[in-house]
Amino acid sequence: MLTGWFLWFILFWTVFLLVIMSIGGFFMFRKFLKRLPKEDGKSELDWQEYYIEQTRHLWGEEEKALLEELVKPVPELFRDVARQKIAGKIGELALQENASRITRDLIIRGYIMATPKRDHKFLIKTLKEKQINITPYEHLLQSK
Repeated sequence: MLTGWFLWFILFWTVFLLVIMSIGGFFMFRKFLKRLPKEDGKSELDWQEYYIEQTRHLWGEEEKALLEELVKPVPELFRDVARQKIAGKIGELALQENASRITRDLIIRGYIMATPKRDHKFLIKTLKEKQINITPYEHLLQSK
């Protein structure tokens, strides 16, 4: 029969493994749901990749640097996913507006539309540091 410290170790290890597997399963399931095709036959991730591929040639070095600066607070493990989601939204906006190149305005609007409201504090702080007027974007910041 298990007694003493070994029993507590086994119980802790069992709970730890269950928690870690649950967290991993949650993120895998979310990724699976994003891969499921919608009514049009393409998934969210397919559309994201399409928009990025169609607008890849419109990005300049300055715009890429701004996007990198905006995704800097995201933990490194999730940064690529965040960058791809934001770039996909920016690409979608650029295609809708027939933009000839990606502009700072498109990046800011795409960032606001692609990220949850809790991430907007960092955007506002960064824009103020760069002395960029946020008034044109306040309606987007309020609507989310």
